[in-house]
Amino acid sequence: MTRAALPDVPGLDLAGLGVPDAAFEAQMREVLASDVEFIALIGEDLVTAGGKRVRPLVTLLAAQVLGAVPGGAAWPDMLRLSVCVELLHSASLLHDDLIDDSDTRRGRETAFRRFGNVVSVMSGDFMLARLLGVLAGLPGHPALTRAFGQAASVICEGEVLQFQVASYADYSFANYFQVIHGKTAALLELAAHAPALLLGCRPEQCEALRTFGAEYGLAFQMQDDLLDLLGDEEKIGKPVGGDLREGKATYPTLLLLEGPHGPEVREILERRAAGAGDVERVTALARQEGADARTQAEIRRRAETAIGALEVFAPSPARAALGALARREIGRTH
Repeated sequence: MTRAALPDVPGLDLAGLGVPDAAFEAQMREVLASDVEFIALIGEDLVTAGGKRVRPLVTLLAAQVLGAVPGGAAWPDMLRLSVCVELLHSASLLHDDLIDDSDTRRGRETAFRRFGNVVSVMSGDFMLARLLGVLAGLPGHPALTRAFGQAASVICEGEVLQFQVASYADYSFANYFQVIHGKTAALLELAAHAPALLLGCRPEQCEALRTFGAEYGLAFQMQDDLLDLLGDEEKIGKPVGGDLREGKATYPTLLLLEGPHGPEVREILERRAAGAGDVERVTALARQEGADARTQAEIRRRAETAIGALEVFAPSPARAALGALARREIGRTH
């Protein structure tokens, strides 16, 4: 198994569990096979670049919580399902890199820098088309196809809403949570409950996994946003304040907008933190007004809600592993 690609999380014990491994990568290569060289190269980059494979890992762990066994009759379908989850994620990243004008992804030159905009966008669409073909061959595919389609639409809406909010300076907690649900939580929600759809599980089991994925995803993105404002630049590998410079109000900034310094913080957001010392001022205010601690408390609440949702299932190594993934968001530093 290619353990090196999997997340390094305190308390995460994957020994004896089915994870995205060599069989998963073989499935990826098979689905992404193309006679068009540029598409094939992008597909191979996707397989070999690895990444943490968190989303397909969640799918395979959820499958095992539901009783699927590596090597069992249902496992090949679970592997194919986890590949579909990763393909939806990868297609969105190809589009995101172009939107964000990113130079690198996982230490490599981004596809649109290497091949151009058209190739990158069409390769992402190719991945979406291929995953639909895989879904069509799985048991319970109508429900799965609806779930993937809904997740894809929510992802698109979240990305566009993020730009809309910044353009209109329409800052609110409702908009923020819709954005981060689309950016991150919708796909983890899909990753977690799709195995229940494939196996035809009871509604309460499906709903528990849906809740786990959604709340874990929200905690994950909120922690990323907090680190963007208050993280250690050496640990996170980028300058802090990126969201402020893009006019994006994240949870701690929204808390400040409600307080006595709200007008000042709004002015900084609206000028995209272009003034000298703007980022430093907002980070200082976040600490001074306790927005950092209140954000951390909300992240903890979301993570604990995710973990609590798993209590409908019997204790197992797979359930413990899912819980460890969510628990990591409490106090993550990079």
